[in-house]
Amino acid sequence: MAALFPSASMRQSDIEGSCIILVGKLGVAHFSLHNKKTTPIWQSGFSVKAMSVSKSEKKQVWIWTQKKEVMTAAVERGWHTFIFQSDCRELASQWSSLALLFPLFVEEGGLFDGEHVKVATLFEVSSPAQLKNLELLSDKADNVVVDLLDWQVIPAENIVAAIQGTQKTVFAISKTPSEAQLFFEALEHGLGGVVLKTEDVDAIFQLKEYLDKRNNQGSLLELTKATVTNIQMVGMGDRVCVDMCSLMRPGEGLLVGCFARGLFLIHSECLESNYISSRPFRVNAGPVHAYVAVPGEKTSYLSELKAGREVVVVDQDGMQRTAIVGRVKIETRPLILVEANVLDDHQISYTMILQNAETVALVGAGHQNQAIPVTSLKLGDEVLLSVQGGARHTGIQIEEFIVEK
Repeated sequence: MAALFPSASMRQSDIEGSCIILVGKLGVAHFSLHNKKTTPIWQSGFSVKAMSVSKSEKKQVWIWTQKKEVMTAAVERGWHTFIFQSDCRELASQWSSLALLFPLFVEEGGLFDGEHVKVATLFEVSSPAQLKNLELLSDKADNVVVDLLDWQVIPAENIVAAIQGTQKTVFAISKTPSEAQLFFEALEHGLGGVVLKTEDVDAIFQLKEYLDKRNNQGSLLELTKATVTNIQMVGMGDRVCVDMCSLMRPGEGLLVGCFARGLFLIHSECLESNYISSRPFRVNAGPVHAYVAVPGEKTSYLSELKAGREVVVVDQDGMQRTAIVGRVKIETRPLILVEANVLDDHQISYTMILQNAETVALVGAGHQNQAIPVTSLKLGDEVLLSVQGGARHTGIQIEEFIVEK
């Protein structure tokens, strides 16, 4: 239930990820049914994106439902903008007492917030000829929600083609995740967003899973150089080998860490060795308790991975892709502890425990495709890691006070 009450401190990235796009003549505003005042948040530097969006940019999702379970699932996954009929203000008020919502109401041919500021134009389309009118819209609202009365007659590609050149953000009402996917992918760029109109909780899960994968695929992840400050043998423990259904190249591996605040880039076993044949599908990832990066900017415990799960493969440049786990092996092996500090913050230590073996390596910083075996690791060596937020809850990064040591 805690996920329904996000922190009052919201960053620009939080706003984008949560699809809080209430745009009108007055700019972006946070409206609450319990607080009739409007709290501007444009000071955060947030700006409305033009309609032409690339695959790497996040898509927007608004929800249209009357089912509380659907609302709860959507809010927990970062979607806070909800559409209500004009006679459902009481329902919007009830839900706003449970979660941070941004309610919009259908009336007078558009979507209005609680202060009757027009946020979007509602445009019904029943024939291909009507799509041409989209380009002619002179409404001052920056968003357009297209309601396809028979979407199978109007292909998604036609809508994308019709709105090219407009600076408005165009949404399409979708009744299923598969419909939403068509609108997001049509003619490569797709629409800026969808309104998912559903009473099915599973539709929320499926759409979020799709968008998580889409946002991660091919995008760059920032990696940070860290200097090794401590190396220590720690005895025996259960470590996890992750075998994937994809081959990895030199420089690629998994992001794994003992603490939520930082994940080390652990190199795959794709390089030839004097001790054993290469296994380019495998990463000897670390102990069972460690975090590993998975799609959707989330983490999983290594012990939770199994055949069919997905993980994020990252290379030394931060390029990431998704891979399917084919097998997980957990065996008892001797372990070694590695600690490292980031150059500009020596007070924070990042820790990783790995099997003490020649085939287990960290990705070094400053040398392309360099893998540093833990058996050759020295104090002062530079390795790559991904600096994370301070805490995790069920794999989701959250803002709260936490001490890990």
